[in-house]
Amino acid sequence: MKTFQIINLGCPKNLTDAEEISYNLKKAGYNISNDRKTEIAVINTCAFLKSAIKESKDVIREFIKLKKEKKIKKIIVSGCLVERIKEKLLLEFPEIDNIIGINSISKIKEALQNKKADKSYILPEDNYISSHNRLRLTARHSAYIKIADGCNNNCSYCAIPQIRGRLRSKPIEQILSETDALADSGAIEISLIAQDTTSYGLDLYKKPMLKSLLKKLVLNKKIKWLRLMYMYPDRIDAELLKIIKDNNVICHYMEMPIQHISDNILKKMNRTSDEKTIRNKIELIKKIIPDMALRTSFIVGFPTENEKDFNKLINFVEEIKFNNLAIFKYSREYGTKAYSIEKQIPYREKNLRYKYLLKTQSRILDKINLNLIDKKLDVLIDYGNIGRTYMDAPEIDGKVYIKNASLKSGNIIKAKIIAAEGYNREAVKM
Repeated sequence: MKTFQIINLGCPKNLTDAEEISYNLKKAGYNISNDRKTEIAVINTCAFLKSAIKESKDVIREFIKLKKEKKIKKIIVSGCLVERIKEKLLLEFPEIDNIIGINSISKIKEALQNKKADKSYILPEDNYISSHNRLRLTARHSAYIKIADGCNNNCSYCAIPQIRGRLRSKPIEQILSETDALADSGAIEISLIAQDTTSYGLDLYKKPMLKSLLKKLVLNKKIKWLRLMYMYPDRIDAELLKIIKDNNVICHYMEMPIQHISDNILKKMNRTSDEKTIRNKIELIKKIIPDMALRTSFIVGFPTENEKDFNKLINFVEEIKFNNLAIFKYSREYGTKAYSIEKQIPYREKNLRYKYLLKTQSRILDKINLNLIDKKLDVLIDYGNIGRTYMDAPEIDGKVYIKNASLKSGNIIKAKIIAAEGYNREAVKM
C-alpha cells in the first residue's frame, strides 16, 4: 500500500493547503499515515518570519535524515518557503525530490512522477485559488474555509504579498459548496480565513462582499458556529456588526490584527488605520455587540519605536482589555520596506518590551477571568472533557475543562465557569 505523511507548519491558511495536497495524493492512490516510515513525506512549510524559516529548514533536515536511513523514499517540500526562496531550496537541500509552490498544489501527482527535481512546479497559475476538494486534517466538528488568498495591503514589515501574491477571492458559489461539503462531513464550526477577510471580493466583484457572503452562509442550518478571523479594522462597519448581532450562528468573536496604536509606528508600518480610526472601530463594536470577544496582535520593537510609542501601546492594551492577544517581536525580513529602515531596535530591547507587554496582558486576563466566574456559557467539546467557548478559536485561544465529565466531541453543552487561570478555564456541566 502506497502511503504518505504530511507535516504542516504555520497558520490555518497553510492547513487548508495541506488538506488540498492530501486530497490530491489520496486521489493519486496514496493513503495518509501518521507513521514516520512512509513512502512519501510532504513538508508544507511556513516562511512568514525568520523563525518560521528556521523551523521549516530544521524539519527538512530531520526528514532528510530519515530518508538516508531508508525510512522514507521521497521528500516533497511545499508551501511558503518554496515561494520565498524558490530554486535556492533545491541548491541548499539536494536531497529533496521535488518542490511544489502554493499555486501548483494540483500538480503534486506530476511532481511525484518526475524523477528529477523540477523548479517548474513553483510557477504560478493565473488567478489560482484553492479548490474545495480537501482531505480533512482538523477535528471532524471544526473546519476552516479559506475565502481568499494573497493580500493587497503591503504592510512594510510583511513578506506575505511576495509569497502569496495579490488578493484572489473564491466565488461565493464555491464557498457555499465548500461549506455544504464540510457540514456533510460533520463540521458544525466553520472559521472563515484569508490574509485580509474584510477585503473579500474586491478583486472578483469590485467591492467588498463579506457581508453578502455571511448573509448566505447563515442559511446553512447544519452550521452552528461561524467564526471570523483576520478582520482588518478599516472595513468593519455598523452594517457588518448588525449582521453578526442578528444571526446567532455567527460567534461574537473577532480576530482583528491592529499591530500598534502609535500613529508614528502605524504610518511606518504602512497601515491604513490610525489611532483614531482604531479607537472608533472598537467603540462601535462594543456599542453594537457588548459581549464581543476581541483578539488582536501587536508587534513590539518595530524600527524607530521609542519609549513614548511603547508606553502608548501599553496604556491602550490596559484600557481595551482584549480577550486574546498575540505578541510578536519585530522580525527584520529581507525584501520588505521596513528592512531598510536605519533605526532598528536591538534584540535585547525588543525582548524586554515583549515580556513587559506579556505581563500586562496577564494582569488583564486575571480581571477578565474574575468576571467569568459563575457565568453560564455554551461550550463546544473538542475531545474528552476539553472544549471552547465562543470566545476561543481552535488551537490559538483558551480552553475550558469540564469537571468530572467525559463528553462527545462536537457536542455543544451549557456549562458554568467555576475557576479560571490564564487562558484555561474550569467549568461544570449544567
